[in-house]
Amino acid sequence: MRTLSEPAQPGVTANTRILFLPAAYTGPEDFVQAGFVTAVRERELPLDLVFAELNLQHLTDRTILRHIRHELVLPARALGCRSIWICGISLGGFIGLAFAERYSAEIDGLCLLAPYLGNHMITGEIERANGVAAWQPGDLAADDDERRVWRFIKSHGNQAVSVRLGYGSEDRFANSHRMMAAALNPADVRVVPGGHEWPVWAQLWGDFLDSQFIHQDRNLHSSATASNR
Repeated sequence: MRTLSEPAQPGVTANTRILFLPAAYTGPEDFVQAGFVTAVRERELPLDLVFAELNLQHLTDRTILRHIRHELVLPARALGCRSIWICGISLGGFIGLAFAERYSAEIDGLCLLAPYLGNHMITGEIERANGVAAWQPGDLAADDDERRVWRFIKSHGNQAVSVRLGYGSEDRFANSHRMMAAALNPADVRVVPGGHEWPVWAQLWGDFLDSQFIHQDRNLHSSATASNR
């Protein structure tokens, strides 16, 4: 897979690495142009960033998850990364969910920005069931990726993978996003004005950084200070 790497410190592996999976017809450079790297560096966060390009052939022959695992995730662990997140936008978000459904022990979290969540057949099925909590996936074939992803969403509380969802209120997939949000902790969902577009995703990315890394670090620091008193 072609990748674009932006390490926090050249020659040094950071404790946390974020792997980016793009929307269809976009690539690694689009993340950079949209300010995703700048947002991290402005906050002085020690995060290694790796932006991947989705190869259509890997999607067609169903080897994309294997490539992500062997070319991105396992090498990051081998380098000593303690925490690995996948940040996926649109189609990249769906692929991130599919990866977590199969290899939940190998990543620590998902940052999903306006993820594609399947065609109208599956989303309509869940809607007719009055939501994912009541929906029953039944026995699933190995290649039934869309239902397997929704089964993962339904049971994510039993998984070790953290899931954060962000989307624009006018996004064309907003209905399916709202169904997914119902299965998550409200604190893990962020909705901002806008549609399926880079300015919205960039804003959501900044919000994710603030909530997951800035605020978390402050809380840990405050807890440590209190325990030392």
